[in-house]
Amino acid sequence: MQPTIRAYRPTDLDAIYDICVRTGDAGGDARGRHSSDRLLGDIWAVPYVTYEPQHAHVLDDGTGTPVGYVLGTSDTAAFVKWYRAEWLPATEGRYPDGDPRDEVMLGLHRDPERMLLPELADYPAHLHIDLLPEWQGRGQGRGLMAAFLGGLRAAGVPRVHLGMAPQNHGAYAFYQRLGFRDLTVPDAGALYLGRDTSPL
Repeated sequence: MQPTIRAYRPTDLDAIYDICVRTGDAGGDARGRHSSDRLLGDIWAVPYVTYEPQHAHVLDDGTGTPVGYVLGTSDTAAFVKWYRAEWLPATEGRYPDGDPRDEVMLGLHRDPERMLLPELADYPAHLHIDLLPEWQGRGQGRGLMAAFLGGLRAAGVPRVHLGMAPQNHGAYAFYQRLGFRDLTVPDAGALYLGRDTSPL
């Protein structure tokens, strides 16, 4: 069976949650770190496939099972409005307050406006890309990124940004190879990179 990059399907949802948590600790496995292994997915992945499935692509291992994905939004400002109005009410009660393991992530979840940084205004789209460890280093991440950039280009979006954990050195090198460059965002607590949507 040959792996393929294909469009996201609703039946991929559980795999999206799984990939997100298994890569959610600066690229490492975050299972067991929160009250539910679905919490990270409900912040960093599932809102995107819910709101803009047309910009979600998965790496299929050849059996129909996703082992990686790229997803995001073509318009961060519009996504933030939807997240506040629709996604927060839809997820209300899934993760009650009081569990210290969830405190930081729930703070991020309930503050979607944190994505609206003036330094990123010229890069209206943003993305998240994750592959299970055994699928990294095979050129598949580049293929996923090419598919995502192609979709943005077709939608008339000129530039895209991403945020990442500073300690994830492998991911940083990967993004640099694909033409992403550092964006200066003071006191952000994360690294931000951006590029135009021209082909890789």
